[in-house]
Amino acid sequence: MATIYDVAKAAGVSAKTVSRVLNGDGPVGRETREAVEAAMASLGYVPSNAARMMRSNKSGLIGVITGAISTAKELTTRPAGLPDLFILQGIQQVISQSGMTLMIADTDGRPDRVAPLIQTFLRHRVEGLIYIAEYHQKVTLPKLPDGTPMMLANCFDEAGTPAILPDDRRGQHDLVARIIGAGHRRIAYLTLRSGITATPLRLQGYRDALAEAGIAYDPALVQDCDLQDNEGESQLLWDAIDRMLRLPDPPTTFCCGNDKMALKVYGILRSRGLKLPEEISVAGYDNYRVIAETLYPPLTTAELPYAAMGVRTAQRLLAMISGEIPEESGPVLVSGPIHWRESVTQRRQTNITHLKTVREDDQ
Repeated sequence: MATIYDVAKAAGVSAKTVSRVLNGDGPVGRETREAVEAAMASLGYVPSNAARMMRSNKSGLIGVITGAISTAKELTTRPAGLPDLFILQGIQQVISQSGMTLMIADTDGRPDRVAPLIQTFLRHRVEGLIYIAEYHQKVTLPKLPDGTPMMLANCFDEAGTPAILPDDRRGQHDLVARIIGAGHRRIAYLTLRSGITATPLRLQGYRDALAEAGIAYDPALVQDCDLQDNEGESQLLWDAIDRMLRLPDPPTTFCCGNDKMALKVYGILRSRGLKLPEEISVAGYDNYRVIAETLYPPLTTAELPYAAMGVRTAQRLLAMISGEIPEESGPVLVSGPIHWRESVTQRRQTNITHLKTVREDDQ
């Protein structure tokens, strides 16, 4: 392997001159620079990053800890999105333009791997770290011993580590407000499980939109229907929908905690003889396009802006590394658009009449 001394000999200059060309830390004439670059090309010389790191204390590396690689294997076995992967793609778009390089390590779904991976990245002298969570949640991570800047994506911690989060409250608010704008006033909400961070935020957004429209909150129209067990979740959904459709004033729209849930709701409503969207409307959350765009009718849904979250995460980390902004506490919320599709219709009085007929026929 060619060395800096081989390059210097081939170019007819000193090793120090070659070093100046490599590091840009001293004046070098154009002809001399071209001679050195030609010598490096002809010899296949590759600069030593280790030596450069020792001189500049900069590695040009960003460490990313994620479950995106191991989680991606589940795409063929369950209908769920890949938030880790989409966030990672947004991060890569920014980092690739910065001239820095991502080092990616996968947790394989094991939280106990996070601390060792952080230590491995620190030994490689990364200039910044990013931790990506699979869903909006609180995490506990080891404190970085050397003050290396760190960003959290799709998660937060008690220490106030800079974080980028989805604006779940606004997303649900904007979706429900849009449905109200289409003439619906009885809007059911089939929520995700109560133990996750997004659920109370989205429920508050749902209530905010109702209050702004002067619609009273009705707890009979809200039900947790989220289970890891698919069969159990389907049973919960059927029961919740059955009870809500039997109310004296039944809902005209079902908002679902995610698009996967909306897929099941389509089937349950059709099994009851209801036409979508003419007689009942459905909305989801996530904008998981494999579901939302292939359902018939296509699903109205709020987008979880994973790619934008990745972009914001990388931008903020680079700004922290360069000293442009401090490592200030507090999360940055990122919002996404509402994708209005054919699953929610303009409200008509005939909807209520039909639902009452269906309810009476089921008795």
